Amino acid sequence: MNLKSFTYPEKEKLKSRKLIKKVFEKGKTIKSYPVLIRYIELDDENNKVGVSVSKRNFKKAVDRIRIKRQLREAYRLNKEDLTNSGSKFAIMILFIGKKEIPSKKLNNKVKMLLKEIR
Repeated sequence: MNLKSFTYPEKEKLKSRKLIKKVFEKGKTIKSYPVLIRYIELDDENNKVGVSVSKRNFKKAVDRIRIKRQLREAYRLNKEDLTNSGSKFAIMILFIGKKEIPSKKLNNKVKMLLKEIR
């Protein structure tokens, strides 16, 4: 495990509207409250990951951005579980809770769900 594996480069970010739409329409879902992951398998050479937090549950942008950072960090630290599987995925990580939770707890939830994908 080298330090390069702990990065979250631009090529791993899910930005394509078409791909995001495809993930929501045809993707599989796994959930461990307060995190929900939707994903589809890709033919790409990289995993593509996006995060989302509901504006309905968190009115202040500061709160939404903080949770997004926590989710990205949790993915960054645990993506090794996903890259070892051999398959590549387009993943949307959604925070569906109504209140913030500590980073350590969120990290454990994301880790568990990423292991479940492969």
